[in-house]
Amino acid sequence: MPPPSLQAPAAVAMVRPHHFHPNPETAADNAFQRPATAASVAGQAHAEVTEAAARLEAAGVRVHLFDSHDPATPDAVFPNNWFSTHAGGHVALYPMYAPNRRRERRGDIVEMLKAQYRVQDVIDYSGLEHDGMALEGTGAMVLDHIGRIAYTAQSHRADPVALERFCTHFNFEPMAFATADAQGRPCYHTNVMLCVGTDFALGGFHLIADPQRREAVRARLRESGRQLIELDARQIGEFAGNALELTGHGGQRLLALSERAAASLGAAQKAVIERSAALLPLRVPTIELAGGSVRCMLAGIHLAPR
Repeated sequence: MPPPSLQAPAAVAMVRPHHFHPNPETAADNAFQRPATAASVAGQAHAEVTEAAARLEAAGVRVHLFDSHDPATPDAVFPNNWFSTHAGGHVALYPMYAPNRRRERRGDIVEMLKAQYRVQDVIDYSGLEHDGMALEGTGAMVLDHIGRIAYTAQSHRADPVALERFCTHFNFEPMAFATADAQGRPCYHTNVMLCVGTDFALGGFHLIADPQRREAVRARLRESGRQLIELDARQIGEFAGNALELTGHGGQRLLALSERAAASLGAAQKAVIERSAALLPLRVPTIELAGGSVRCMLAGIHLAPR
């Protein structure tokens, strides 16, 4: 059995949407988003979350499943953007860029965390929205919980002042970088291009615009003993970077990702992952129309149970 990892939580929170559709308020800067007009997408998304939660539970991950009935929150299925949890009993609430995403923050989820886990404090950054700042949680930041580094692709969803405040409060080193795809567009969220596991990191490092900064990010990840798995543009487009390492039955590490993402990985890449984590592909094609995938759907719980 592998030793417990700070990087791989054994519990997650998920939100099952009843009014899912790709969010028009986020389409302008999310190159991964696709239009969907079929009336059936809401029902399909609901079914995909139900099935994904069941598969995670069967693998030994504790799932706290909430339902969203608010038609004004089409992106509610992505709770990792508005809150995160941290060892030692800390919770952060984040400022969101799109006005309709601000409605996703829910007191009942925070109360569940307090009731079932040891929560010492809740630090609420959401007031920064009034100053035009956003920091969209573990979408905007990919956190190395072991090395205490917050890898952050620069965008208007990751304000540098908000990032500095979070890193000061939570004892992370900010490591920000500019990104650009083949069309010159920045990554809207860091977690579509980078996944940091315990022993490996999946990354679309080619997206980091400055070559020196690109090598600095690679070097920091290697310093922590991780093996780097380079993802190409096609694999990034298939959401191969949007994965999350979890802990299941018997301390078995798992890499939760979409079926589409898993299918894009080569045999050698899978072999590196499977030396320390079993692949757990989940079927979420409808949800991926909204521009996010499995990692976005999972808010990892890094808190001690009561």
